[in-house]
This record gives sequence, C-alpha cells and structure tokens, in this order.
Amino acid sequence: MSGKHLGSAIRPADPAGIAAAAEVLRAGGLVAVPTETVYGLAARADSAAAVAAIYRAKGRPDFNPLIVHVADVAQGETLAVFDSRARALARAFWPGALTLVLPLSPDARIAPAVTSGLPTVALRCPAHPAMRALLMQSGLALAAPSANRSGAVSPTRAEHVTASLGAAVTLVLDGGACSAGIESTIVALRADGGWQVLRPGPVSAEQIAAILGTAPDVKAVNGIEAPGQLASHYAPGKPVRLGAASADSDEFHIGFGSVAGAVSLSPSGDLAEAAARLYECLHQAAAAPQPRVAVAPVPETGIGAAINDRLRRAAA
Repeated sequence: MSGKHLGSAIRPADPAGIAAAAEVLRAGGLVAVPTETVYGLAARADSAAAVAAIYRAKGRPDFNPLIVHVADVAQGETLAVFDSRARALARAFWPGALTLVLPLSPDARIAPAVTSGLPTVALRCPAHPAMRALLMQSGLALAAPSANRSGAVSPTRAEHVTASLGAAVTLVLDGGACSAGIESTIVALRADGGWQVLRPGPVSAEQIAAILGTAPDVKAVNGIEAPGQLASHYAPGKPVRLGAASADSDEFHIGFGSVAGAVSLSPSGDLAEAAARLYECLHQAAAAPQPRVAVAPVPETGIGAAINDRLRRAAA
C-alpha cells in the first residue's frame, strides 16, 4: 500500500502547495520538501514537539543531530556564532550543498533535540527553489533530515518519501527528482582555527581549502557530531558488495562506466550523474528479487569520494 493511501498527501511544489506546507509547519506538523540534495523531512526547529515528531517518523537514534535549514546568513546568525571563516564559506557556497557546524548561539531558539545536546549546530542555506520558498513563506528555521526511515536509502523523489514514511508525514511537496542526489558536505569549524569534513558531499575538501587557505584536520572525530556519521547508513536492506566488475546470479548489479549492470549509476562514467542517480539505483536494488546487491567500482576522485562514502555505509 502506498503512503498516499495511508494519509500522506502529495502536492505540487507550487505557490498553493508552499502556502499549505508553511501552514502545516507553523502548526508543528511535518512536511517533506525537495532540496537540491535529497528530499528533507522538515519541522520547525524551535519546537521540541515538532522535532520529536521527526525522530518518531524516522525511527532515528536521538544521538544523531539534525541539520537546520535557514533562508540566509542573517537568519543563520540568530542561531550560531559565525566567524570570518564561516562567512567566507557562506559567501562562496550558500545557497548550496554545504553544511556548517558552528558554535550554538547562547540565545538561539533551537529545540535541544536538534543538536542532540551538543554545543554546536549544523546549518545549511539550501538552493532548491521549493525549500527556499518554504523558508521564506514560513519565516521559520527548519530542521530537516532526509525524508526516509533512519538508515534506509535517502529519497530523491516524492514517491520514495511516501513509500518509506507513509502517513507519518502530513504533506509531501513534489518538486520532481533532486538534482545533486547526494547529501550536503558537512564541515566543522574548530575553535583552534582548524576544520574538518565530517561528511563528504558535493562540495569537496579541496574547494573548502581554497577558501580557507588551510588544510583540513585529519584526526578522527570522537562521537557523532553531524548526520550521516553512523557506520551503517543508506542501506537497501540487503548485503551489498562493492568493487564488483561482475555480479553473481543472486546479486542485483549496479553498474558504472564500462560495467553495464542491471542499472547504471552513469554509463558514461560521469561522477555527477552517478551522484544524482545513486539513491535511485539503491531503491531499485532494494525492490529487486535478488537477495544481494553488487556495485561496480567507482573512482575516489572528486565527488566519487562522497559516492563511495555512502556506498561503504550502505554495505556496512
């Protein structure tokens, strides 16, 4: 049975849909909304009850913080302490697929569950017109992890949301397929002047280093500071074998480049296309009759590092 039949309404991400979604959010409800990365499950970040509803819907561990989406730097500065490095990164990559982990402002109106009790908050200013319109219309900062059950494959289409969450979400704004298809890069700015990529994504460490002029810290992260750091994540519910140039008879094969597979991340070997198609292919693998999944090798260069990060977690 689809989520739609269970009471979750899919509406176009047009002005009427945005207005209805803003009303749901202001009342403390949940709305699934497209971003340029994946569909997010949004709730007002200043309401403990609304944020608790996100955790309930996702079945998400309560030690995993949530990203807060803001309309611009000015709204971000009401929630977090921005230094010159944070402002430089925001100028370069906002709106866009970069999340900044910054010190929580002492008077920030943020439900404690959003930060999992940490002294930092993860902020992003998204580029997708539907999410931007919703931020403007609602006037709220929105906590919005991916709109799926925790640990499962992230949604890049409205129907992925209803299949995963059903009636747990009041309204799904349908903005079509997400363009980047892979979650934002998360970078933490340290008080000692250092910085660290906590989750690779569309913005590379090299691009960040070009702005900050310093190399990233490579020391291990202690504990969960940001979304996407759990060892097992993005999983299709079946064993996943990586680096597979060919597949066994009981494996659904996801190809790349010259390795055709049953479906392909990118027949031409284009890493941006592979990122955009990653979760779509994992959804197809989850629905396939084969009990196991094999994935062709993907280069570690550029956004390939982020793709392989998600694949390793899917295989964990």
